Amino acid sequence: MVREGHAAYNEHDFDGAVTNYAEDAVRFMVPTGESYRGKEGYKRYLRGWTDAFPDSATEITALHAGEDFVVVEFVGRGTHEGTLKSAAGDIPATGRRVEIPFCEVHEVRDGKLASTRSYFDVAGMLAQLGLMPAPEAAGA
Repeated sequence: MVREGHAAYNEHDFDGAVTNYAEDAVRFMVPTGESYRGKEGYKRYLRGWTDAFPDSATEITALHAGEDFVVVEFVGRGTHEGTLKSAAGDIPATGRRVEIPFCEVHEVRDGKLASTRSYFDVAGMLAQLGLMPAPEAAGA
């Protein structure tokens, strides 16, 4: 289910990306506190990324699944060519490329993705966009 969703997103096929989501699914963005409800909410979230990063794509680096959960780690890449709408306000295009690590924890119910908690490196993304200094490496 998750691999199919990522493949559809990489084609910017939003309907395909939400095929395996429950009608009442909830997506919670842990770093920003934003939440999106239902398939339409999830499509709105995906459009926000592709509006800001028109060439965006994801690459799954690890996937772990059980009877009622899926945990996926992936890297999102793209060039910031459009306005990124964020909880802190709009970020105009910088023309910079980003590579952002994500981890998502999905709850599976009745064969559908029922909820998602998404974690990603906001500070690293902002640094790559040139909007804040790069975080120092641990132990530096």
